[in-house]
Amino acid sequence: MAFYNMHTPQQSLYSLDAKTDWDASRPTTADGWKPFHSGPATDSYQTLTAMPESPSTTPLPSPGLPPDTSKGPPKGPPGGPPPDGGLDAWLQVLGGYFIFFNTWGLINAFGVFQTYYSTVLLKDMSNSSISWIGTLTSFMLCASPITWGPIFDMGSPRLLVISGSAIVVFGMMMTSLCTEYWQFMLAQGIVVGLGGGCLFITATSILPSYFSKKRALAMGIAASGSSLGGIIYPFIITNLQESVGYGWAVRTVAFIALATLAVPCAVIKPRAKPPGRRKIFDTSILKEIPYEIFNLATFFGFVGQYIPYFFIEQYAGDHDIDMAFYMLTFLNVGSIPGRILPSLIADKYFHPLKVLATCTGCATILAFCWIAIKHSKGGLIVWCLLYGFCSGAFVSLQGAAVASMATDMRTIGTRFGINMFAGAIGILIGSPVGGAIFPHSWPAAQAFCGVTLLCSTLSIVATYVVWQHGKTGGHSKLGG
Repeated sequence: MAFYNMHTPQQSLYSLDAKTDWDASRPTTADGWKPFHSGPATDSYQTLTAMPESPSTTPLPSPGLPPDTSKGPPKGPPGGPPPDGGLDAWLQVLGGYFIFFNTWGLINAFGVFQTYYSTVLLKDMSNSSISWIGTLTSFMLCASPITWGPIFDMGSPRLLVISGSAIVVFGMMMTSLCTEYWQFMLAQGIVVGLGGGCLFITATSILPSYFSKKRALAMGIAASGSSLGGIIYPFIITNLQESVGYGWAVRTVAFIALATLAVPCAVIKPRAKPPGRRKIFDTSILKEIPYEIFNLATFFGFVGQYIPYFFIEQYAGDHDIDMAFYMLTFLNVGSIPGRILPSLIADKYFHPLKVLATCTGCATILAFCWIAIKHSKGGLIVWCLLYGFCSGAFVSLQGAAVASMATDMRTIGTRFGINMFAGAIGILIGSPVGGAIFPHSWPAAQAFCGVTLLCSTLSIVATYVVWQHGKTGGHSKLGG
């Protein structure tokens, strides 16, 4: 099978024998080329024997040339595949738990601030105006991650945790000294919200790099910290303000935040630094159609979801229902299993988008059922537990849903930041609008809550349909 013979210096030629030199143990695939070896030279020239062509094979780059990097680095999280367990991984969950405890836990507890401000400190102001304090906190917590997300992707989560912890504690200390509306807006609304944003983006973005098969469960356990915060902080504030006053009650909350946030400051760490330089903001993310529809779902969900958390105490008081203070507690008690069980189901049985659509759909039905509960204490308690369960899944499954659709895990912080910014716009609208409606008509405010949750449910379903269509060969990118 020799196709040419030529005299040439022996060190420049090799002997290729199709029968003996081909290594048949190597796979014949597009990713591997069967190597040959050079035999000892016996003459001033050697015969080159052609190898039989092997279809569907691609030669490796020459050892003397640099590797082909046209495809770029792998699109998984820095550090390789997630370990899905181990001490370091579960320490991130513990750190995330206390982050949620001191971010969304304070948001879930705002109902007790709303009631106290409207009856004591700011009693001359409307409920809608007072709700802007908690709304601004929520907005800053969700909107600021669009800035912090790229910082996380550059490999600096601990910087965000330490900075965010200091800002949250400082903001709560300043809140304890406030007496005027603008002071509450600045200290509790802006400062606490900004610090919470630094913490929140870290908690949601660090876990996908450590978990894959158990991702939703890990994020659900971490998110359940917000429910515990929503239970403990109202009790502390309500009981201590009677004995030591409002100022020291809030300062006690700040000291608890300082102690518990020391945990994530100590344990949160990235698995590996991202390789090489990267874009500060990857605009290609905005071209992913399923992701954009899901951002719309997040927007509608956050418009309506927190209306009960802000106003359930006042609703119970207006309808002469006993235990009005405890209704917020029942909402948060129900949300504890609501953040964990749906996440467990999303890991083991169904895609996170399916579970999220189901839970949000149930929350929609409950929002409309709320209209019928007017004077029944038992009925309202059961409703709070059920709504807390269904609404709890909306927060805990957000991260798992975004991560499940991510085409490049190196940009996970940016993806969460954009998604949470959409939610921030929703929060900015929802509670103030609800606060403006309910003094005139509670059923109208409850219907507003239900309609927005219905829009969120339909958007989640649309997200899943478009995402599945893209996986099976359709276009899932704008301009694609």
